[in-house]
Amino acid sequence: MFTKVKQLFAQVDMTEGKPWEKIVAFTIPMLIGNIAQQLYNTVDSIVVGRYVGDNALAAVGSASPMLNLLLVLFVGIAMGASIMVSQYFGSRDRENLSRTIGSTITLTAAASVALMMLGSAAIRPVLRLLHTPESILDWCASYLFILLMGIAGVAYYNMFCGILRGLGDSVSALIYLLVATVLNIILDLWFVAGFQMGVAGVALATVIAQMASALLCLLKLCRMTNLFDMKLSYLKPDWENILTVMRLGLPSGVTQAIFSLAMVVVQSLTNSFGELVIAANVIIMRVDGFAMMPNFSFGTAMTTYSGQNVGAKKYDRVHQGAKQGTLIAAGTSAVITALILLFGRHLMAIFTSTEELVNLSANMMRILAAGYIAMAVTQSLSGVMRGAGDTMTPMWISMVTTVAVRVPLAYGIAWLTRTPELPQGRYECIWISLLCSWVLGALITLFFYRLGWWEKKTLK
Repeated sequence: MFTKVKQLFAQVDMTEGKPWEKIVAFTIPMLIGNIAQQLYNTVDSIVVGRYVGDNALAAVGSASPMLNLLLVLFVGIAMGASIMVSQYFGSRDRENLSRTIGSTITLTAAASVALMMLGSAAIRPVLRLLHTPESILDWCASYLFILLMGIAGVAYYNMFCGILRGLGDSVSALIYLLVATVLNIILDLWFVAGFQMGVAGVALATVIAQMASALLCLLKLCRMTNLFDMKLSYLKPDWENILTVMRLGLPSGVTQAIFSLAMVVVQSLTNSFGELVIAANVIIMRVDGFAMMPNFSFGTAMTTYSGQNVGAKKYDRVHQGAKQGTLIAAGTSAVITALILLFGRHLMAIFTSTEELVNLSANMMRILAAGYIAMAVTQSLSGVMRGAGDTMTPMWISMVTTVAVRVPLAYGIAWLTRTPELPQGRYECIWISLLCSWVLGALITLFFYRLGWWEKKTLK
């Protein structure tokens, strides 16, 4: 029994065995973990919506795009580290693996301090720039300030998870995240329902839980001495490794920044429709977070799979896994789309008892439903390209579909549908534009994957 448990927590070598089996086995615990991660924001929304009110729910949702924009640097560091770790693991390069992990730990510490200082000063000016309603501005500001003060926990958890996944270990991060999720739920109820702390309570609960999960991940890495060396000497910045992490990771961070910036810009449009539409958007994004989890999970799994096999110079195996993984991801999203269409209204009712808000959210979610299949293709094939070291192509695709399609389309539809009764236009523009950008992104990603430029981007 002890041996089986030990094997469960061991790293997975994805350069051997049936590709689809390795991908699915790696994806399942990561999917559960991503769902647990999404529970952080979802539980925050449910607790705030139920115990404080719809305006507090709108405040948490309005703060999320700005928070995501502030976190893009850590997304980039985690992605760059994961790509390097997976390729060095695939090529059995212990020295470079150790130096990469040590340098990334130091880089994350410096980035955390910088963001804590700069981000906290920008909170209120940015919220006012986005025309955040005065009725929810103070709640938004306090929520963001507390999260920024505890940013190191979020940063290190994401970075450590990137390293563990690059090593083929998706189970450990799952277990630690589940522990933190339970802690977050308990603290949410304690701080908000018990101490009446409002949105500040859910922010504090999230910070504490993220710090706990980061610490557990670090302890796990310190025990993996069979793969790399965790010594103080490796914490000294290795500029070559740091620059490579940034070169590989920043395009992914920029991609996330583009999505977040688009959300911030569209949030300004959303705010113009009033508190009801803001609250509906919060609910939709929370459900969307769960619906998108399989796509993100398969995308991350494909990054690790591609990285390890590229490091081992097994390109035929990369193509085989890309095809199998994408088909499985698309099939999974098709099932989720069907469930959303059938049970969408019941999902919305979890967040609020306001009938008008439930109906509005359910109708808008139906617009997005088919887009999840398109995103399955985008995430899976982008993961393959990133794992090989080509993080620029997915970034450019994201820029085109988001900057050139989603944002102009959202504002364009709003402008074209203005009437005396609807001076701001139709609020459906927010979700129609998102669906169009997802479908176009899938088509462009498939085209560039088939071109094969990504095969020449591997680390030397």
